[in-house]
Amino acid sequence: MSKDYGQLALELHEKNQGKLSIESKIELKTKDDLSIAYTPGVAKPCLKIHENKDDVYKYTAKGNTIAIVSDGSAVLGLGNIGAEASIPVMEGKAILFKQIGNVDAMPICLKTNDVDEIVHAVQLMEPVFGGINLEDISAPRCFEIEQKLKETLEIPVFHDDQHGTAIVVAATIINAVKLLENKKIEDLQVVINGAGSAGIAISKILLNMNVKNVILCDINGAITVDSENINWAQKEMAKVTNKFNETGKLADVIKGKDVFVGVSAPGMLTKEMVRSMAEKPVILAMANPVPEIMPDEAKEAGAFIMGTGRSDFPNQVNNVLAFPGIFRGALDVRATDINEEMKIAAARAIADTVSDEELSPEYVLPDILNKKVTENVIEAVKKAAIETKVARI
Repeated sequence: MSKDYGQLALELHEKNQGKLSIESKIELKTKDDLSIAYTPGVAKPCLKIHENKDDVYKYTAKGNTIAIVSDGSAVLGLGNIGAEASIPVMEGKAILFKQIGNVDAMPICLKTNDVDEIVHAVQLMEPVFGGINLEDISAPRCFEIEQKLKETLEIPVFHDDQHGTAIVVAATIINAVKLLENKKIEDLQVVINGAGSAGIAISKILLNMNVKNVILCDINGAITVDSENINWAQKEMAKVTNKFNETGKLADVIKGKDVFVGVSAPGMLTKEMVRSMAEKPVILAMANPVPEIMPDEAKEAGAFIMGTGRSDFPNQVNNVLAFPGIFRGALDVRATDINEEMKIAAARAIADTVSDEELSPEYVLPDILNKKVTENVIEAVKKAAIETKVARI
């Protein structure tokens, strides 16, 4: 009596759905294994999906697979180096996704900088992937690409350069406030130096957390509603930031402020600027590899909490604290979106991983290899997705 390879294939795919990569579904040792993994067995899952499109999550690896999409236009600090040269970064990101979040990630490096071409390419790939992680795409095109994909895809889209950075900065500030006497997050005045994708996203999440005032600065100084030579995304932010319409260079607007966030260039912050800030200033200087101010200089000038993007100093602001858990959580509940509530929930989960006993000016963020971080982020993201009704299971 011949074996029902189709039924065996269905059972195999159901067992492994959403957690294992395609190549780990079955080990090919016998002809029976080949018949289950491919023809004739694989035809039955195909027909099931044809009858019900949602069964793609049941019988394939879609629910555990994301695309890391880049055009190579803003790679690390290297700039517009092109699609081929961006591949090592995307492959490295895929390693982090797999080893930290058990998410299978495929580098998709597109040989175009055209917004509509990138959007269309990703739209055509939607059947294969459970989520899209945009990476190293220059501003302001990255905002337009993300928005168009969010409006047209049924799977979550997340630009890590924006939101991953913003989430970890938010987590840092949540814990910093716990150490600041007589201050709440609603009392903070924040200056962000660097008005690109990360700076804008940080501004948005802090405003959504009710930070009192955020001032965005570019190379010309504070951005206001009257600023010239700014792009459309910066113009939109000018409407909701800098509520007192302060003008001038960074050195002018930083006076009396509580927090400095640097996503700009080396050496942009001086000791004199730090001394001019409010009592117990928080400095997050994240330019890499050389920060806006070195930690020893900032401390000498009175910085209370100092963070950088580097692993050789305390309080490393690193996106890896966020993105593996965010996607794992989103995939686990088949979320259609990664919304603001999920991002803030992730920030709070990262912050809460540091216990009250551990919390100190030198330790406001958990270690990036602390497995509890990802576990906490996963659960927080899943809960927020369910509560905001973007979860499908």
